[in-house]
Amino acid sequence: MRIVILSKGSTNYSTLRLKEEAIKRGHEVRVINYAKCFVTLESGNTEVHFRGEQIKDVDIIIPRIATNLTKYGSSIVRQFETQNVFVATTSISIVRSRDKLRSMQIMAKAGVGIPKTVFARETADFDGVLEQVGGAPVIIKVARGTHGNGVVLAETRKAALAVMQAFYVESVNFLVQEFIKESAGVDIRAFVVNGKVVASMVRQSLDDDFRSNLHQGGEGINVKLTPEERKTAQKAAKAMGLSICGVDMMRSERGPLVLEVNASPGFAIEKVTGINVAEKVIQYVEQAARAGRRKDKVGT
Repeated sequence: MRIVILSKGSTNYSTLRLKEEAIKRGHEVRVINYAKCFVTLESGNTEVHFRGEQIKDVDIIIPRIATNLTKYGSSIVRQFETQNVFVATTSISIVRSRDKLRSMQIMAKAGVGIPKTVFARETADFDGVLEQVGGAPVIIKVARGTHGNGVVLAETRKAALAVMQAFYVESVNFLVQEFIKESAGVDIRAFVVNGKVVASMVRQSLDDDFRSNLHQGGEGINVKLTPEERKTAQKAAKAMGLSICGVDMMRSERGPLVLEVNASPGFAIEKVTGINVAEKVIQYVEQAARAGRRKDKVGT
């Protein structure tokens, strides 16, 4: 098959691994920087161009869209969707997963375990917000962010009020979440492909940072999930309409709680677990592309 990987970094480990495994399985592969693509639209005819040529005769699109280019990248993905090209991750699922509030709303509706969360923008009732999540310490997040950026641990009421006041002044949408003390600095990344967890690891911060992301200096350790954790990861992926994703969870006294579902998960988990995740992704897109385009059933 003819596969296009939409990636801004052709030398990124994840992109290289997908390309390598696809070539091994006999596919033609191109890596295209979606940020340098442009689209031509007219009635009854649409074209995507890159470096002076039209991108056509493609069987599969594998999006690897960066967070800071979500709008433009998802628009390029959407253009291929309108041309009935199979995309491994749909444009709508990319957009919904990047919006922290939207994703929390979807998972809460689906009954996925999540930390208690309050969403606000211009409210001056900061004490009311804190009361809803059980008081300080609390986690405060901007509505959009990744790799642990835009996330603050406010250990006291005074600190929490100061952060919320700053966001209020700047008219920034923010989320306030309960602090799960038994899971501070530790979370689980479950890599889901086609409804199954294919690899999982615990991410542990190496210092007193409450964030465990590998991009923040965290360390990954291979882990076997409990049946409840596995079911939670699968349920979260299904709720978000993502066939390929990374589900980040915390272990709490009341069970696994989902923090985020990542539509473009990194492949560093391969180095931690020794599992060939890229091969599993390519196997899935082969089968799914042959079966035909699927309909997004989330609806939000």
